[in-house]
Amino acid sequence: MITIDGSYGEGGGQIVRTALALSCVTGRAVEIRNVRATRKNPGLQPQHLTGVLACAQIARAEVDGAALGSNRLLFSPGRITGGEYTFDVEQTAGRGSAGSVSLILQAILLPLSRAASPSHIVLRGGTHVSRAPSVHYLTEVFLPTIRRLGLLADVELVRWGFYPIGKGEVIARITPCPELEGLTWDKPGPVTHASGISAVANLPRHIAERQKDAASQGLAAAGIAGDIHIIAAPAVGRGTVCFLKADIEGGAAGFCSLGEIGKRAETVGRDAAAECAAFLKTGAAVDRHLADQLLPYLALARGSSTVTAEAVTTHLLTNLWVVQHFVDRDVRVEGELEGNGRIEVL
Repeated sequence: MITIDGSYGEGGGQIVRTALALSCVTGRAVEIRNVRATRKNPGLQPQHLTGVLACAQIARAEVDGAALGSNRLLFSPGRITGGEYTFDVEQTAGRGSAGSVSLILQAILLPLSRAASPSHIVLRGGTHVSRAPSVHYLTEVFLPTIRRLGLLADVELVRWGFYPIGKGEVIARITPCPELEGLTWDKPGPVTHASGISAVANLPRHIAERQKDAASQGLAAAGIAGDIHIIAAPAVGRGTVCFLKADIEGGAAGFCSLGEIGKRAETVGRDAAAECAAFLKTGAAVDRHLADQLLPYLALARGSSTVTAEAVTTHLLTNLWVVQHFVDRDVRVEGELEGNGRIEVL
């Protein structure tokens, strides 16, 4: 059995998600101790527990410690089984929750790609929430990238979900992919154009217009043309978001800024544009968030891979550490913390 210290490095829910995904794929049981021990609210929270229960269901796993607040988890996977599933963070929490549907999908996507049959997944919770990839990031950046490795999956946004109410819904469809191909993506060409959305849910349209104008001005100042569309997002609660996508040779990078009480619409738009402009200056192939999300897939892919990253983050280094427990390959990250990096799988 593999033993993982859940307080290592970044010390968050990513350790749990990556460890369980790789446990399902490799068939190796895992014990995770000190789950989120350094967090303000340590242990498994609704979003994390939903991911645990989802992994257990798709892999017919035996689990001990799958409870809210648990700081220790034993997970022994069985056979991964594709099919139709529904996972709802609110049901897990027993109350309203905006736990990220993207992070739940992050836990089960890789395992379900190894199933013998396709999968149809309904996920309910937060679709555009802090400290998690937005659904637009999944559809515009992450999924097109792993498609280059051979994994075909799509996500349909049915209803948006913002903090604190959540109640968003997406449908994911995953095609079996018994083997991934390696990826060499280190020198993308220059980018002069970005596209995106400025969305509001149950709030005045002028907020979306102000976000759009600020983002467009920020992109223009960096020499980037922007094509941003305004969306009135169907949602139960209220929220705002500005998402920008920079198309680069071979793929895309994504940048998301969320509105919150006391945060001006102009700041929301400027923040997204600033992140986009900063990424493009690095000349890297993948943004700081895609780097750590992509790593487990590269580690399992056939052949070697080389990918340049905007930044070496604690998330990336922590995911590397988890991956090295499960995969007997030379997987490495080069570069200084918060500096430009390179992922290599030999």
